[in-house]
Amino acid sequence: MTLENLTLETPYLSLDDEFYDFTDPIPLNEPYLISFNSRAAELIGLDSKSHNSPHLIALLNGTYKPEGSRPFSMCYAGYQFGNYAPRLGDGRTSNLGSTLGWNLQLKGSGETLYSRMADGRSALRSSIREYLMGEAIHHLGIPTTRALGIIGSKTKIIRDQMENAAIVMRMSTSWVRFGTFEYFYYAKEHDKLETLAEYVINESYPHLQNDDDRFYKMFCEILERTARLIAKWQGIGFCHGVMNTDNMSVEGLTIDYGPFAMLDDFNYGHVCNHKDRVGRYSYAEQPNISYWNLTKFSEALSPIVSKERMQKKLDDFGNFLYPDAYIEVMRKKLGLAQELDNDVELIEELLVALQDAYVDHTIFFRTLSHYDGDRSPLYDISMNPVVVDNWLKLYDERLLQESQTQSERQKTMLSTNPKYVLKNYMLQEAIRLAEEDDFSMIETLLYIAAHPYEELPEFEDFAKETPEEHKNIGLSCSS
Repeated sequence: MTLENLTLETPYLSLDDEFYDFTDPIPLNEPYLISFNSRAAELIGLDSKSHNSPHLIALLNGTYKPEGSRPFSMCYAGYQFGNYAPRLGDGRTSNLGSTLGWNLQLKGSGETLYSRMADGRSALRSSIREYLMGEAIHHLGIPTTRALGIIGSKTKIIRDQMENAAIVMRMSTSWVRFGTFEYFYYAKEHDKLETLAEYVINESYPHLQNDDDRFYKMFCEILERTARLIAKWQGIGFCHGVMNTDNMSVEGLTIDYGPFAMLDDFNYGHVCNHKDRVGRYSYAEQPNISYWNLTKFSEALSPIVSKERMQKKLDDFGNFLYPDAYIEVMRKKLGLAQELDNDVELIEELLVALQDAYVDHTIFFRTLSHYDGDRSPLYDISMNPVVVDNWLKLYDERLLQESQTQSERQKTMLSTNPKYVLKNYMLQEAIRLAEEDDFSMIETLLYIAAHPYEELPEFEDFAKETPEEHKNIGLSCSS
């Protein structure tokens, strides 16, 4: 299918008009294509020729509207750093419509009803980061939004300094957030909570459509998906940075990439958002914050679902749903096929060792994936090899209880522990070059992001330890 044949639907507009506001994108000046994601294009049936279509830049700039498109911005609320904000919404986003189950958005497309005195634009740097990281997280096997393409422009915006604006076309199977429900709960429009829940079930949980207990079961599935999502974040070393309830998806997706980071040297308390002065959204706190967000979500659902039933499910989250999901992730990372009770202690001891070893998170697990009893490669990458040695003694004892061969274990681990992840210093270099109209690094990182587990000799430098001056740096929400 070509862009000329692209047809969109807008089922969200069947809801009451308080759920959204019609928003025409405001085009950027002198737009130009930075990158086109052919893998994402396949998801909506676009052929490879779309890259050269005269409509592509116009689509991303909002001047070409596919048949059926009726641009709108969504209304929602949310808890931001623990404080309730009653009216947020898509402050710089136009939703164009959906096709083949994917909802298309233009992020950075100008002011909306929900812009809150802001300009509705996105900086080039933040747009590049989101465009690339969504793809990286997807290929790491973690549920996430995707992106079709990104354009730059000569439009100037003021952030920490004068910058160029960009637009990224985001794609998601759902853009409904915990905060969407919170808006109508705190506005005491409880009838609309039920309408919204029906919409979410139709869009994301259609197997529940005719179930008399569908609202409660929807909550249960959202909670379980969230538990699995956070477990995967923790396992891969991903820090989101802004886990507000308006950034939490009802499909358990990674959404709204801001001051995110992949861990460099393992630091359990790492805070990637330098505006998060108390560490609310630190790497260590992500499981706890996800639980807190789910409690707020349950409050928003309480007019249509029993509080007592939801609380029991919330208890399950902390008692076994999240812990079990995390242990499952870590067993795969360690190549353990058997499920033994003492695995929890082994994993806990590993986290302590990693904290004291001053070792790169990704490199440690990739090196461990080749482990054959020779400890020297793991000593070589650690500043404190003694603690690594102590843990490896426990690991060796645990491996004796496995029935699989060493080759089988290594194969599993190499398909679980990536060689390549997109670290912030790499993204910053891509941004620096893009500001000089060189987009080659973006294409390089897009390729690497799609092949995280492979051996790519020509890109070996991207698997090396992060330069010391760039390790575990914090970023801001400014975009």
